[in-house]
Amino acid sequence: MLSEFLPETLLSQSSLMLAALAALVVAAIAVFHSGRTRRIYQERLELLEEKTSTLWREVDELRVTGIGSEPPVLTERPEGQNSDARYRTEKTAYDKLWPQVWQLYDRVGAFLRAVEAGDPPGDLRLDARNAALDARARLNHNRPFCSDNAEHLITQLIDVEIKAHLTACQYLDDLKEAGGHPSDHDRRLMRDKCSALHDHEARELMTQLVQVIRKRTLNNG
Repeated sequence: MLSEFLPETLLSQSSLMLAALAALVVAAIAVFHSGRTRRIYQERLELLEEKTSTLWREVDELRVTGIGSEPPVLTERPEGQNSDARYRTEKTAYDKLWPQVWQLYDRVGAFLRAVEAGDPPGDLRLDARNAALDARARLNHNRPFCSDNAEHLITQLIDVEIKAHLTACQYLDDLKEAGGHPSDHDRRLMRDKCSALHDHEARELMTQLVQVIRKRTLNNG
């Protein structure tokens, strides 16, 4: 009896193990299928949220510009499913760059006016230098997302403002060596060079940059 009962017992244990393994396999397949289904639903939800965000942005633009106007588009931007993403990416780059560019122009101008007036520059010299460094770093981070024209103008503008800043710094250093008594000739040379760089060349570059950014991001009708 015992010899007959043992094979049946072993067979029963083996069957239980096979059943357990089968259950584990079924459970693993169910978990995998559930995770895959969840990812698919999540991707669909993210796509729906992106489309909804785009729709609300277009509605807001229509509310501002009027029903008869077209929503802002990039000039000559390619049509397709990625065109709106390209627009937002480029506009975001300009949103980050323009405040830094304006700060550079403003800080350098304040420094130059103080030097020309003979006032102690104080922190204005360092502020202008830091503004140039920040503007160049910001441009390097956003360079891939700008149009070629905008990138070229910003690069030129930074270089021109750095030249104006260095001209005024050199004037101050020469003034210190001369005992603080600049000649009218030296003062005129510094003023003329800084004016040509900051008041004319940099201002013209700023005007061109504004026009490019407007053309790339706003609807001009």
